[in-house]
Amino acid sequence: MTWQQLTDEQQQEVQRQLLIIKRGAADIVPEEALKQKVMKAVVTGIPLKVKLGLDPSAPDIHIGHTVVLQKLRQFQDLGHEVQLIIGDFTGRIGDPTGKSETRKQLSEEDVQRNAQTYQTQLTKILDLSKTTFYYNSAWLGELKFDDVLKLAGKVTVARMLERDDFANRYAANQPIHVHEFFYPLMQGYDSVSLETDIELGGTDQTFNILMGRTLQGAYEMKEGQVAILMPLLEGLDGVQKMSKSLRNYIGIDEHPNDIFGKTMSIPDTLMLKYYELTTTLSYADLHELSQSLEEGTIHPRDAKMKLAKAYVSMYHGVQAADEAEQHFITVFQKKALPDAIEEKLLRVNLLEEGQISIIQLLVALDLQVSNGEARRSVEQGAVKINEQKIADIHAKITPIDGDIVQVGKRKFVRLKLS
Repeated sequence: MTWQQLTDEQQQEVQRQLLIIKRGAADIVPEEALKQKVMKAVVTGIPLKVKLGLDPSAPDIHIGHTVVLQKLRQFQDLGHEVQLIIGDFTGRIGDPTGKSETRKQLSEEDVQRNAQTYQTQLTKILDLSKTTFYYNSAWLGELKFDDVLKLAGKVTVARMLERDDFANRYAANQPIHVHEFFYPLMQGYDSVSLETDIELGGTDQTFNILMGRTLQGAYEMKEGQVAILMPLLEGLDGVQKMSKSLRNYIGIDEHPNDIFGKTMSIPDTLMLKYYELTTTLSYADLHELSQSLEEGTIHPRDAKMKLAKAYVSMYHGVQAADEAEQHFITVFQKKALPDAIEEKLLRVNLLEEGQISIIQLLVALDLQVSNGEARRSVEQGAVKINEQKIADIHAKITPIDGDIVQVGKRKFVRLKLS
């Protein structure tokens, strides 16, 4: 099919879709094939099959994950089909991408529990009526050993060692188990089984996604899938990839006040990137915002507040966004205590002679999850009781009803003895 064979109306629609699809993408391989696929879909009315594989070993979605998920939603809004692969079979191995050692295999129970958590969270971003969920055990679990041998015969060891993580481990004489080579093969075979047109992923998934295109060719599928690779989003530190383990993330299931407050700590230099990759702001509005920031007609703080409110609205609703904004203004801009502070019960049997250690207190009130976290909060000067900073990790507190215990800028509890 050539461009000249399309009507003017069809050409305009192809251009419209490509503009949306390419927004924010780090790379498209091969780009001309994407254009051909979109042209074919527009002319025939047959939607494209757009795939994303999910590793159920890490089901808590944060803003970094939504870079790819927002792109999937754009495809849905353009009328295309989304194939969401819950890697219940591949998850038993674990993606070796970026790993310096063999990953622990997950149990089937772990995989199923995590997969259910994923589906619950995805309702906040995707249109589930236009989403088909697949478990790749449906086809991978049915392969016989001779099928596995044929699959393994499609790719050489030299090709596998092109992966940086494998190459680095090999050079350092670190073990690489044979089953790890099967992860990209299995992910690629998913695309063969589902006849995927386009696969999405972060740039760290380049090898795995291109393997799908390679295997489709090896299985004589004439039109291999197109890889759309999205940039990795830096976290709140402005340097490292957003990650829960690095504590530089914004979780979409976090409390609205935490989402709002964390968003306000995004480095100014990354704000436009966050807008482009993780919101539905139009090209025109994004350009206007960029110009306003450059000309100084809008303060970065105000632009960030709009971003924070957008996130809370997207994941918790408009009312929660309004309340989180008011909370932030009250607590941080006016430097006052919020009007509504959650009351927490403290059991008197935890007290010794009417006192409790500051570390114990923070954990008992669920303000920190562990003694280590509580200790770090005190050491960092983040803990206050009745607006008085507690800087001694060995401090003993004599709690009374009504005490306001605060950790950081967003966590407040009104204490009640029980």
